[in-house]
Amino acid sequence: MAQGECRDQCVRICAVELTPVHPLPIAVDNQAVLHDLNLTMPNDLIAVYPGTFDPITLGHEDVVRRAVQLFGRVIVAVAAGHHKKAMFSLAERMDMATRAVSAYPGVTVESFDGLMRDFIVARGAKAMVRGLRAVTDFDYEFQLAGMNRALMPDVETVFLTPGDKYQFISSTFVREIATLGGEVVRFVSPAVNQRLLQKVRSLS
Repeated sequence: MAQGECRDQCVRICAVELTPVHPLPIAVDNQAVLHDLNLTMPNDLIAVYPGTFDPITLGHEDVVRRAVQLFGRVIVAVAAGHHKKAMFSLAERMDMATRAVSAYPGVTVESFDGLMRDFIVARGAKAMVRGLRAVTDFDYEFQLAGMNRALMPDVETVFLTPGDKYQFISSTFVREIATLGGEVVRFVSPAVNQRLLQKVRSLS
């Protein structure tokens, strides 16, 4: 092979080998990811989504909707909430949560009192679902996840974020707005809204 031909061939080889490989885009379709996860994850996994749900909001419902796409069974665990002054009784919160998630297959609502670890282990769950609304939630949730991992090494904490239009909703804001006479119909289901109106009237 002539020297010029060798040089030209080497240049062509180097050009091919040095062609940059474009990385996959960072932003991906959430529905596509969930679809792929459904194909690979066992559908008998149990997840627990704990909270006081005082009351359950559309943000909570959106987290449940996302969780059912990942797990075969989701338990919405309503805490007795002795450490908080709840507006609604445990029975009322259980009833509202049951109605709110009735459309989602594989979702049940249970109450618990005591350590979340004991409840999760007793149910044979492998994941605990936590909703993240904003960056301000992360510090507390990160510490909580670390503590739960120490208590439950075999249980993973799964963070799910609600849709953009629900990320600012919290039960605390909903209660305060309703108590002051504001409308919260955009933040909770119609059934929960009616219960809030009744509760506010009974407290006034």
